[in-house]
Amino acid sequence: MRVGAFILAAQFPGQGQAEALHRAIRSADVAEAAGLDAVWLAEHHFVPYGVCPSAATLAALMLGRTRRIGVGTAVSVLSTAHPVALGEQAALLHLASGGRFTLGVGRGGPWVDLEVFGTGLKAYEEGFPESLDLLLRWLREPRVGADGERFAFREVPVVPRSDEPLEGQEVCGPPVVVACTSPGSVRLAAERGLPMLLGMHCGDEEKADMVALWRECARAAGHPTEAVATAEHVSAGVAQIADSRAEAAETLAKAMPGWLRQGLAAHTTVDGRHRAMRDPQAYTEMLCGLHPVGPPGLCADRLAATAERTGIRRFALLVEGSGDLATTEQNVQRLGQDVLPLLG
Repeated sequence: MRVGAFILAAQFPGQGQAEALHRAIRSADVAEAAGLDAVWLAEHHFVPYGVCPSAATLAALMLGRTRRIGVGTAVSVLSTAHPVALGEQAALLHLASGGRFTLGVGRGGPWVDLEVFGTGLKAYEEGFPESLDLLLRWLREPRVGADGERFAFREVPVVPRSDEPLEGQEVCGPPVVVACTSPGSVRLAAERGLPMLLGMHCGDEEKADMVALWRECARAAGHPTEAVATAEHVSAGVAQIADSRAEAAETLAKAMPGWLRQGLAAHTTVDGRHRAMRDPQAYTEMLCGLHPVGPPGLCADRLAATAERTGIRRFALLVEGSGDLATTEQNVQRLGQDVLPLLG
């Protein structure tokens, strides 16, 4: 089982943006020291929900500060990025880090970001498959040209190339995972043989159904049985370690609703469409019920149960739910020192 930290660089009420970023960077340092498998970095624009606008840029910093731990994006948003530019960044990070980088991608939301970056609503509603396929070609081929609806250009050489295995590795290029929130995105990922990143709002039953659909679609697309069975999907969640469940839940209940209320309310749709916002208090309580929140034994059992029910054995756990630097560092340390040994 592989357990990593999910880092949003969340700006809690009363905090500055530099403070949120400092906590994010320190979380990666502590995660490596604590023995975690990876850190996963989110990106957002124009909202305090997360103040990192480029997960790949922050990943570069964290890869430079660390020596062992994997670093992934969760996710880089393709609706507002050129897939070739993102592919170049991913190849660079893959090669410079010796293969420690994972590229997570998603289509994002119908936010004002689409207007600011000039990609438009169509990039979100229809453009993700074309962007994803161009990105994958860039990571897998020595030369690439395009003749699509959104992207059209003459063939050019890929520099730097990531389509050859690094020393001691069998797989070429950085691993790619796709954020999936609907049957359509599950099918898209499965047809391309790409593992899924499943959100922290999903329970085990929903994640198990999505894994089952992915396997069905991947087999139908002709992917080898072994590859389908061993795909490394990632389950996002929340982790808060304390001596009792009540103490851990109280830590999150004091901080997360304010952050969620401030962060989620700041999202603006590009076309003025209505957007229902989750109740922050109820959402926090739901997350505490779904994920490893409590003493180490309970948290280990929760992770093991999710792995058993879903078949997913790789986790990206939000560790900054307290909003406090010292508490977050202690949380990461306990996840590594107290929970991981119980998982074998």
